[in-house]
Amino acid sequence: MEIVYLTAIILFGSSVFFWVLFFNSINVAVEEGDREYMDPLPPMLKIIWPLVILITNTILPLYSNSYLDKLEKKLQNTGVSYILDAEQFVAIRYVASIITLVLGSVVILSLQADHSVLILIAASFLGFMFPLVWLSDARKRREIAVIRTLPVYLDFITMAVEAGLNLSGALQQAMKKGPDGALKIEFSILMRDLRSGVTRGDALQRMSDRLNIPDVTSFVNSMIQAERMGASMAKTLRLQSEQRRNERFQRAEKQAMQAPVKLIFPLIVFIFPVTFMILAFPIVMKFLNQ
Repeated sequence: MEIVYLTAIILFGSSVFFWVLFFNSINVAVEEGDREYMDPLPPMLKIIWPLVILITNTILPLYSNSYLDKLEKKLQNTGVSYILDAEQFVAIRYVASIITLVLGSVVILSLQADHSVLILIAASFLGFMFPLVWLSDARKRREIAVIRTLPVYLDFITMAVEAGLNLSGALQQAMKKGPDGALKIEFSILMRDLRSGVTRGDALQRMSDRLNIPDVTSFVNSMIQAERMGASMAKTLRLQSEQRRNERFQRAEKQAMQAPVKLIFPLIVFIFPVTFMILAFPIVMKFLNQ
């Protein structure tokens, strides 16, 4: 048994060594591409990025433009479109599949597991699907964070506009005072668009398209309409702030009302059987002792 573990350790160390050499050779051979206008890569992506670029340049021409456009929209709604594009995300799925395939092979060699082919297929499939699962989960968490912080930012913007600042100055003050998160990043992108010469309506519409959240869309539409009609910006912001806050309270009340319903299943499956077992134990023991 010790020989098996020693062999597995040696194989694992050798695979890591050759993978490092492989990535270094790819890094020399493959150009990273123009990332002048992109956000910096996270540390984990930097490690596999040469392989991602290699797959992007070889396999991805097989994908249709319609599929890549839909995926690009999902990346935009998740807030990672300034880190990678749709082609690179598909390449990351292939890289994740390769990594899980290698890890599955190491596990099979170390444990001498049966049905090795099925395990490798399952590991590769899970690795291929994991980026999509992560993308969906990140989208949900981002939407919750934006909805939670939107009333706070609207309050700051409203107070700044009522104090005499224009919208750009109010956004800057709100970004200084407001909480960190996805909405702050989106407002910074909005300010960057305004500084580059994009009109206020177009910049707001871009932010609405990136987020694709009904609360933000309602806020953007009201701001664009107020600007076109010449209405008071402060009054419009005040109404939007109160509406978003009321919707937040209504959403919290709805979740509180749904909590007892969600507790029914764990009560029936976990709590009630244990309670019955505790109540029935003395009775059963009494009959057994007779």
